[in-house]
Amino acid sequence: MSLLKEHEQREVGEAIARVERDTDAEIVTVLAPRADDYAYIPLLWAGLVALIVPGALALLAGWFGLDVFWTGPWIVLLVQWALFAVLAILFRRPGIITHLIPRHVRFWRAANLARRQFLEQNLHRTEAGTGVLIFVSEAERYVEILVDHGISQRLDNAVWAEIVADFTQKVREGHTQKGFIDCVEACGMILKTHVPATHERDELPNRLIVLGQNDIS
Repeated sequence: MSLLKEHEQREVGEAIARVERDTDAEIVTVLAPRADDYAYIPLLWAGLVALIVPGALALLAGWFGLDVFWTGPWIVLLVQWALFAVLAILFRRPGIITHLIPRHVRFWRAANLARRQFLEQNLHRTEAGTGVLIFVSEAERYVEILVDHGISQRLDNAVWAEIVADFTQKVREGHTQKGFIDCVEACGMILKTHVPATHERDELPNRLIVLGQNDIS
């Protein structure tokens, strides 16, 4: 995962400020390293592997009449405990745990966090209901654009699909900062046409909000 430097975060904020000169929309960008710590996932997989593999190998050895020293019930139990402990630690590694989480679980957790952030960043409290959230959860490779009623009444959600797809690809490639800037600018092109600026205002901060562990618990 890419950890954006301070100047990269500042450049995202500057892109938001430029775009908001031409639209009444209030854009907020949020970056989460991951949507959940998934603490139960390594334990679940380690338990399944430890439960099945040693017992299955001992059973196969018995079927084929192989004299294997660890086929006794107590030895199998000890092997299961040891295997569980080793795998529970191994499966917590970031490069492994992501592949153990079903896609629908990852996306469900990321979507929940996006909606929480929409409320926590007060995007539902803008004067004309023109809040726009650009949300990214890097570990899940998840990107979503959420808009308030003042924009959804004028634009169908489908208009954001291509922008989200492009941004998601950039996140996969490790170009998260460029993805944010390109996404903000692409949204700006649409918003200045359908939600043009009617007066000068700036209700929400123009910056990239980077969540920490305490924000996703």
